[in-house]
Amino acid sequence: MREGEAGGEGVNRAAVRPSQAGIATIRTGPDCSRRKLPIEMFTEDRDAASAPARDGKWFGHPRGLSILFFTETWERFSYYGMRAILILYMVAPPAQGGPGFSTERAASIYGWYTMLVYAAAIPGGLIADRFLGHSRAVLVGGILIACGHFCMAIHGLPFFFAGLALICAGTGLLKPNVSTMVGELYASADPRRDSGFSIFYMGINIGAMLSPLVCGYLGQRVDWHAGFAAAGIGMTLGLVTFAAGKRWLPEARPGVHPGHPGEPSSRRFTAEERRRLSVIGILFFFAVLFWGAFEQAGSSLTLFADRYTRLSLLGFSFPSSWFQVEQPLFVLVLAPVFAWMWLRMGKRQPSSPAKFAAGLLLVGLGFLILVPAAAAAQSRGIRVSPLWLTALYLVHTFGELCLSPVGLSLVTKLAPARIVGLMMGVWFLATSFGNKLAGWVAGFFDVVPVARLFLLVALTGIGASFLLGLLIRPIRRLTEEQQPGAGVAREPLEAGGVS
Repeated sequence: MREGEAGGEGVNRAAVRPSQAGIATIRTGPDCSRRKLPIEMFTEDRDAASAPARDGKWFGHPRGLSILFFTETWERFSYYGMRAILILYMVAPPAQGGPGFSTERAASIYGWYTMLVYAAAIPGGLIADRFLGHSRAVLVGGILIACGHFCMAIHGLPFFFAGLALICAGTGLLKPNVSTMVGELYASADPRRDSGFSIFYMGINIGAMLSPLVCGYLGQRVDWHAGFAAAGIGMTLGLVTFAAGKRWLPEARPGVHPGHPGEPSSRRFTAEERRRLSVIGILFFFAVLFWGAFEQAGSSLTLFADRYTRLSLLGFSFPSSWFQVEQPLFVLVLAPVFAWMWLRMGKRQPSSPAKFAAGLLLVGLGFLILVPAAAAAQSRGIRVSPLWLTALYLVHTFGELCLSPVGLSLVTKLAPARIVGLMMGVWFLATSFGNKLAGWVAGFFDVVPVARLFLLVALTGIGASFLLGLLIRPIRRLTEEQQPGAGVAREPLEAGGVS
């Protein structure tokens, strides 16, 4: 309804007075007589008045996507930049500026930190849904992250551990809610949605690729604390970007969610909502398996690169850690292709469960590619070509782009709007559990023959893909069923619907 219209009669909005719950008393017409109308007629207009900023375009997407893209780029720059030197700093002796922790203690701290960073997304999403709202949660989270990095830039273990705690708390607030805000830029059935999340995912990898080059160089060649400070500066730039572009972003107060005006306000879940939450739960399990394989990149695959891979190509030698540049680089190249592909396919694109199954299949095939190289390297005592690992990382990137951005998009579509921040936090818990699973598997690297270990990981991924393929139709049925009055009708989880 446009300003000044209420059933065809002029309305003086200054004369709107709330009376009983859900009803507003207004003065309308030439005689200023009183009428009672649903108050939603006016609150929806007010929300709509804040929406025009989202009408701008950025490569065919809402202008707000660019703001969230660069905010996340700088946040990931800070996270991966600090993480690149974290364990190296902890094991460095005092003579080299580090605390001199044992490798076991350093690895334990590192493992708990990387797990809690993602686990904190659950209380972070809940706080946003109940108290702060998504936009304010992102802002507060970014401030805490920047403060954490700057704490670590100060010499002294109390500042170091305080910094880690602040980063965990801040990431818990920022990470799930910035992704939720991406989802709020689109209508639930908008075919650009998965494309938008693929572009957003590209921003994550820009930060992941550039940050080790800057923070790693400063930390290892200049001073560890200079590297931590550089990470803090990166997060500060992200905060400036977010604050400067707020007019392009959806504004949601706690309990008020754009794009879902008809969502029931009851705290009890409807039958439809329970079915949709069950779909998230099913895909959560498969996401844990995917990340458990994919996150071997930082553990068993790094060991394979260091011990069994030739660290030279065309006469140029390089450190084993450089393999970690390949995945974000591949994402940067391929994410626009996937974004274009989903947009081009429109309603013909595969469903979300089908994309998940493809991701699991590809992560399994990546390990399968490496099995003969691992067998040859370990049995014959040779270093294999670096192209084996490059091929694995390329196939894994295909799988990552099928699953990860699509998973973010799916949660924002299926979760009830009043708990979407919390559910995004739950979704990031899959990454947390996946990291712990990856560490557990990597613990067998020196116990089980490497080729057999990689084969078991490959078979797990391929088997999970086959199992999820069998569940695609039942999952679709869970989301296609509607109950009269169950809430806002959303598209079914099939091609052209939730994808």
